[in-house]
Amino acid sequence: MAKILIIDDEKSIRNTLREILEYEKYIVEDVADGINGLKLVDSNSYDVILCDIKMPGMDGIEVLEQMMKKSESPIIMISGHGTIETAVEAIKKGAYDYISKPLDLNRLLVTLRNAVEKASLIHETKLLKQKISGVHDMIGESEAMLQLKDLLKRVAPTDARILITGDNGTGKELVARWLHHLSNRADAPFIEVNCAAIPSELIESSLFGHEKGSFTSAIKQRKGDFELADGGTLFLDEIGDMSLSAQAKVLRALQENKITRVGGEKDIPVDVRFIAATNKNLKEEMEKKTFREDLFHRLSVIIIEVPPLSKRLDDIPLLVQNFIEEICQHQGKAPIFIEEEALSELKTIKWTGNIRELRNVVERLVILCDGKITLEDVRRYSFSSY
Repeated sequence: MAKILIIDDEKSIRNTLREILEYEKYIVEDVADGINGLKLVDSNSYDVILCDIKMPGMDGIEVLEQMMKKSESPIIMISGHGTIETAVEAIKKGAYDYISKPLDLNRLLVTLRNAVEKASLIHETKLLKQKISGVHDMIGESEAMLQLKDLLKRVAPTDARILITGDNGTGKELVARWLHHLSNRADAPFIEVNCAAIPSELIESSLFGHEKGSFTSAIKQRKGDFELADGGTLFLDEIGDMSLSAQAKVLRALQENKITRVGGEKDIPVDVRFIAATNKNLKEEMEKKTFREDLFHRLSVIIIEVPPLSKRLDDIPLLVQNFIEEICQHQGKAPIFIEEEALSELKTIKWTGNIRELRNVVERLVILCDGKITLEDVRRYSFSSY
């Protein structure tokens, strides 16, 4: 079911619209002023927004301007004091349509239905682009996230080597993908290597490739990840788990921009943007002699620390709404409504697994809740007491 937000200072109008739209099987929320409407948009996702123009405090045109910065939802402006000039101004500023009071019910429902279809197409197009590019949105408007996004915009267009640090589940891979997506190499390959998932005896073959016959199972020549990433970006995730021998070869590749395949003698030039990530404290690893100091200094031209969820609690409502839409889309069901009390409860949980843990809990809630996510659902299914 589509979700509609009504912003109108006249209670009778709100009640009438709610009654009509709920009869038409829409989910409806309403507020009496633009300020509270903007607050709801910060923490909720709506398919269509109906907004009055003449309201005390912040008028509808100002609300429209603010909404356009926060949401992609179609906005239908309504007014009993409208003129052609007002309608033209609203459309120019991004309104989907303009309807005069007294409202023509048939026109309202047709416009609303078309707007819902547009919102659905926008959402589907967005999901398709994400699937094709492999890059998901960086959700969040907290101070920590705004600083992170600003830093990404500054460093992405350069070829500077970048070390991404942060706890498990904070989204280090997403940051790496956005660095590539915003770079001048965006049309070239993005090759990801999880150093923790590859056995130490195979990591060098994976990174640098091998020649036929260089070891027992090398039945043919193989290009390594450095060669596959040539012209693009090589992302080494969990680099703190890389063996010392592989670290030495990576250091040489960074210094000389060339590699040698395992079992080979020929130097192969490579042009690679290098990004690494770790959840370990590399300075402690250097003290334990498990990580090379010279490699650390080569890697850390720019260090980006991804904030834990505990430092961006205000982003939880946005993250939850995004996860609900994504999960429902994947499962082929309409987005599920989540109560404000449930969102508030999610902000009190200690998310030791960060974004990954939050997404898992939201998926559990979507599957187990009965039509909408309530405070009781969160307390029952979040496992926050464990």
